[in-house]
Amino acid sequence: MAAAPGEPDQDTLNSLLQQPDEPAQRSLFGEILDWMLAPLLLLWPASIVITYLVAKSIANQPFDRGLEDKVLVLAQQVRQHDGQMHISLPPVAKDILRADDADHIYFQVRNQKGELLEGDAQFPEFSEEEKPLAGGIQFRNFSLNGTEMRSAYTLMEPVQKNRQTPVLIEVAETLEKRGLLANEIIKGVVLPQFVILPVALALVWFALTRGLSPVTELQKRIHARRPDDLSPVDTSQVPEEITPLVESMNEMLQRVEQSIAVQKSFIADAAHQMKTPLAGMRMQSELALRQDDPEEIRRSLQQLAKSSEAATRLINQLLTLAKAENREAAGQIRESLLLNDFVLDIVSDWLPAASQKNIDLGYEQCDSQLTLFASPVMLREVISNLIDNAIRYTPAGRSVTVRLDLDSQQALAILEVEDEGPGIPEAHREKVFQRFYRILGSNTQGSGLGLAIVREIVQQHGGTISIRDHHPGTIPPGCIFRIVFPINPFNELQYDER
Repeated sequence: MAAAPGEPDQDTLNSLLQQPDEPAQRSLFGEILDWMLAPLLLLWPASIVITYLVAKSIANQPFDRGLEDKVLVLAQQVRQHDGQMHISLPPVAKDILRADDADHIYFQVRNQKGELLEGDAQFPEFSEEEKPLAGGIQFRNFSLNGTEMRSAYTLMEPVQKNRQTPVLIEVAETLEKRGLLANEIIKGVVLPQFVILPVALALVWFALTRGLSPVTELQKRIHARRPDDLSPVDTSQVPEEITPLVESMNEMLQRVEQSIAVQKSFIADAAHQMKTPLAGMRMQSELALRQDDPEEIRRSLQQLAKSSEAATRLINQLLTLAKAENREAAGQIRESLLLNDFVLDIVSDWLPAASQKNIDLGYEQCDSQLTLFASPVMLREVISNLIDNAIRYTPAGRSVTVRLDLDSQQALAILEVEDEGPGIPEAHREKVFQRFYRILGSNTQGSGLGLAIVREIVQQHGGTISIRDHHPGTIPPGCIFRIVFPINPFNELQYDER
């Protein structure tokens, strides 16, 4: 069904409803709480298991000593008679030996041949690891009629070994008392944990809330600031762990303040510079309207065209400077450039302008083929600006030379543009790179933006630019603009010997 006029169609509604999923916002409080509670909740069951094992070990010790005592009591009842080992236990002694409120007691006394001298016959055989040794009491665990048992046993050597054989004495009991004692120990340890754990969680929650309160206070202080307040945030009331973050934010605020100051100055200077060509255009147009003589009208229109050309050049340079300062601009997309051919192509484009002024424009290329990872649009702007300045300031009949060279020892690519113009005094060489700065008395039309654009682009490509005299000590001294690009991972400069 078609949508009514003025109503969105179904595709539009679907596109509005299908909003991209935004990543879930992470909570610092929740992150810390998770990292504290998750190990705690994992360690708690592990601690119960460890407590149970320790409790069993503790419970075994006293009852093992009881088994040892019973083995020793039985050993004292063994007698030697007629070269044989005998044991005689009255019924009362057997009842005392088996007396126990919780466990069942079993015992056996056997000679070396395995003959039962006294006790119970259903004891299991010894394994190789459990083989009885003379001179000490050993322990083992086994199952008897489906019941878990623990026993103490020893191999009793006769006093006269020439005719008599050793006797095995073993006493075993069920594990009821041991289990009861282990359970009591576990209850005494685990039950308090059920009370302590919620209290610990409440204390962790309270501690995190108190610990993160300075962050909340900092957020309130920043939120209460005026939009134009770029002063540094006071770090005296900030915790030590957050101080690096606040200091980084203060550095960012300082950079933003400097950037805004530069932009304000740039806008003010640009507005001031635009007044001159616009005022000239308006004056020339008004003058042309008042003229009746065709020749005067033509002269006014020529001046109007010159003013329009100057305004156009100024606007283009302002746009280029804005693009150069924006590293993410489309013109900043970088690629591998063959510098020798790239510079030659630019020099060829300026040959007509140089020829029109009767200037010899030359190019000295490098013996090695240089490859630079750079923005072709921005690098062309650099070289074109330098050649344009050289042609503007060089008198007719002189020469301008563009030179590309390589310093292989220091891994530097060098680009020079030299002219035979009036030169730049040393006191002005740093100032000429400032926006709208022009040397008084130069008598050359310009906006003062070209060299500012050049330095901005060169620095973004990891290079440096300097100025020196072409012919020191002579008049005019000429000028050499020298750009150096280092070979490093930033610009990935490469060169191959031809």
